[in-house]
Amino acid sequence: MSSPEHKQKIWKMIKDIKVGMLVTLDNDTPRARPMHLVQDEYDGTLWFFTRRSAEKVFETKSDHDVCLSFSDQEDGVYVSLSGKANLTDNRELIEKYWNPFIAAWFPEGKDDPDVALLEIKVEMGEHWKVKESKTFQLYEIAKANLKKDATPNLGENEKFGG
Repeated sequence: MSSPEHKQKIWKMIKDIKVGMLVTLDNDTPRARPMHLVQDEYDGTLWFFTRRSAEKVFETKSDHDVCLSFSDQEDGVYVSLSGKANLTDNRELIEKYWNPFIAAWFPEGKDDPDVALLEIKVEMGEHWKVKESKTFQLYEIAKANLKKDATPNLGENEKFGG
């Protein structure tokens, strides 16, 4: 797992991106779809609204292992998080995280019996933060190609958990 400080670092990287690609296994074939964050803080668990009848729900029931990826090319932020998915219909949490954006996807409202939350408990991950301009990145790549046994230094990279 990661420390409270590291969780805050991860949250700072993903909170403004808002949409992550959730990867599940569909008959042993990886399948990704966009999911919108609904929470205002991160403690190691991510929350997403879903329909109880959605294919991703059936996929996570047969294999709880999932991966989420977030990317902001403009800011050079890339985050990959892996963990376990579980479905919940906790009414307190549905009430807490319900908002107008989510309401647009669920015209029957938050009391629709098909409304549920997908809980992702993050176990491990990796993140990258490119600190330099595109010009500097190209320079680093060119320099690495000219020098044998060199790799470009494009910024921060850190793995955690697992």
